[in-house]
Amino acid sequence: MRFFRRLSFSLVGIGLVVVGLMIASHSRASAAPSNQAPSNASGILPAQATVTPTLGAPSPLPPNFQSISNETCLSCHSNPNLTMKLDNGDLLSLYVSPDVYGHSIHGEKGYACVQCHTTVGNYPHPAFSAADQRDVSLKLYPLCQRCHSSQFQLTKDSIHAAAQASGNRNAAVCTDCHTAHAVRQLTDPQTGNLLPETRIWIPQTCAQCHYAIYQQYSTSVHGAALLTEGNPDVPTCIDCHGVHNIENPTTAAFRLRSPQICAKCHTDPKIMDKYGISTQVLNTYVADFHGTTATIFEKESPDARTNVAVCYDCHGVHDIQSVNNPKTGLDVKQNLLARCQVCHPDATANFPSAWLDHYIPSPQKYPLIYYVNLFYKVFIPTILGGMAILVLFDISSVIRKRASFVSRIWLKLNREKSAEASETPQTPASETPPSLKREDSDTTEEENRD
Repeated sequence: MRFFRRLSFSLVGIGLVVVGLMIASHSRASAAPSNQAPSNASGILPAQATVTPTLGAPSPLPPNFQSISNETCLSCHSNPNLTMKLDNGDLLSLYVSPDVYGHSIHGEKGYACVQCHTTVGNYPHPAFSAADQRDVSLKLYPLCQRCHSSQFQLTKDSIHAAAQASGNRNAAVCTDCHTAHAVRQLTDPQTGNLLPETRIWIPQTCAQCHYAIYQQYSTSVHGAALLTEGNPDVPTCIDCHGVHNIENPTTAAFRLRSPQICAKCHTDPKIMDKYGISTQVLNTYVADFHGTTATIFEKESPDARTNVAVCYDCHGVHDIQSVNNPKTGLDVKQNLLARCQVCHPDATANFPSAWLDHYIPSPQKYPLIYYVNLFYKVFIPTILGGMAILVLFDISSVIRKRASFVSRIWLKLNREKSAEASETPQTPASETPPSLKREDSDTTEEENRD
């Protein structure tokens, strides 16, 4: 019976230790610092931290070009009627507005036309032909790499370059976004951060190709704040998708990494505290089943398809709305249930009740859950500690009993040896052996004869 009692205590103790470790692990995940910047393996820069591109040194002009000023070029190209006929019969305008170019970043920095158009210094110009206007852009945009080589190399890894390689001639190139002669200053020369007007200009530029997405973004909580209020805290296109090395957002890898993209802003207390938004979004998501699964997939199988929910499955992609929106906001229980039922069609009205809105329970937020957690944080260590003490006492009792048993056996053996020794006959110490008596008598007789 004592054996079974000890075994039961040991099993209960081990079980409680396992439960305690699980709760401790969950607590560490929930209490992890929320303001740590997540890893930026995708190369996407956080809001307001876009770095000014580093310009390469312009290639030196040939000696016969060094005397060709912009005024020389504009003496012809300032004519609005100057055109060139393309192979398909379309007319390509060769007009360059002196005022537009003069106010561009290239014009303000004094760059000469011939630093880009290095083959047209002499007149008549060398022959140039293009199938159509799009072909003109595709033939001329590689000129940008002469000064912007690092940015140009990044574009080669972008989804736009991949689309071009697959035969899509309309995929964006440098001049589709930056234009040819009206290239603007995008960043603050002192800080390297995007200028406020640039953040508004970016989605408007992307809208040239992605107009339907722009329409969704412009009415979202992010887009409306940026485009109508000029709020610099909300993300613009490049904060999520990158600048020149824009990756394919439809891949499994992008999907699994998307929580980290959202976390760049939503774990920043400098931004979130202004609006009373929890900065625990990433921690609470990772501690949840959905986030744990997504994290495992991201580390072990980043290219594997999974239907586990990520941020935009619940909040939307480009049409993200405020959680307080009565029609779509997830703070409205019915709206949250509808979202849950997309993946969990059998979810009932009580299904969303377990969700804590990305908040860690506190005396102010979900106090009941907070105090229950606090109780268990005290109760479980106390129980585990008590069980551990009982187990130690039980083990020490067994050790003492074993030691007592061994000592009794040892004492018994010693007593038996002593008894055997006492039963063996021994010669008294005061009695002289017979042989010695004979020797003494012989010695006495000899002495008498003498």
